[in-house]
Amino acid sequence: MFRRERSIPLRGSAAALCNNLSVLQLPFCDLTRFGVVHGPSAQLLSVTPGCVLLDQRQLLAKEGAGVSPPLITQIHWCVLPFRVLLVLTSHRGIQMYESNGSIMVYWHALDYEDASPVQAVFARGIASSGHFICVGTWSGRVLVFDIPDKGSNIVLSEELVGHPTSVTDIASEPAQKQDCMAHMVTADDSGLLCVWWAGPEFKLLTRIPGFGAPCTSVQLWQGIIAAGYGNGQVRLYEASTGTLHVQINAHARAICALDLAPEVGKLLSAAEDTFVHIWKLSRSPGSGCIEVEHCHGECVPDTQVCGARFFDPSGSSFAVTGYDLDEILRFSSV
Repeated sequence: MFRRERSIPLRGSAAALCNNLSVLQLPFCDLTRFGVVHGPSAQLLSVTPGCVLLDQRQLLAKEGAGVSPPLITQIHWCVLPFRVLLVLTSHRGIQMYESNGSIMVYWHALDYEDASPVQAVFARGIASSGHFICVGTWSGRVLVFDIPDKGSNIVLSEELVGHPTSVTDIASEPAQKQDCMAHMVTADDSGLLCVWWAGPEFKLLTRIPGFGAPCTSVQLWQGIIAAGYGNGQVRLYEASTGTLHVQINAHARAICALDLAPEVGKLLSAAEDTFVHIWKLSRSPGSGCIEVEHCHGECVPDTQVCGARFFDPSGSSFAVTGYDLDEILRFSSV
């Protein structure tokens, strides 16, 4: 069971975008950072365990070419083995900052040459794998950036081609075993999933076809892909083979966010039907098949939910954002 805790005030509401909440735990200084976007700006908040707001910062998308300010599409902290970077995507490009948002270390402008005059150009979907940061684009390509131990000498090392439509989300995890090759999964507007091995050169392992609904959010945990779709379904696949194990009619409307608590295998799903659900993932000891159990459901009345994240890897608390909601809602286990 979870109960509502003291909420965190925002200066403005969250935009109606999928995956519109990023959370970074800083155990060494007992702080939690939250990132939410709306229009051309992103809000960064630093909060103590007692929900005391210590710092609030606003980031603006870099202008680039054009007269109107670019709209931010996503913000996400990438935890690399040697540093943490804050990545911000927009309709003009990709910005990378030091973790507190104080210093921009890299700016990558999007290439408009391949886009038609009526096509929207944007970046969306962010994840880190090893010393790489991967960012999806409107064209279906995934940009792979090689990140140094320190400094701003960031290099675009590769472009992954596998999606026919715009990338929606990216998830990754470290390899659990020496022979495990499913490091990253990417999703797009057609519902197609691509599973990649993330090495010095990325390799496409398998493609999981869509079924007519966009995949809005995706997670990867111990060789299990959890994918949320525009029809409210959550599907669990075997990452190595693409085999569908479980299909859950989890929500009545489009799913807007998934998150995983890696220590316990809890899956958080949030959707436009105002509900947030928590599921427990596991494998059968005998057959190795993926199993799922419903643990908790929470309604956020009269709110178009657009982001949800666990606070910690044990899944003991989570946060929710909503369109036209000027606060971050917090829930903790009883």
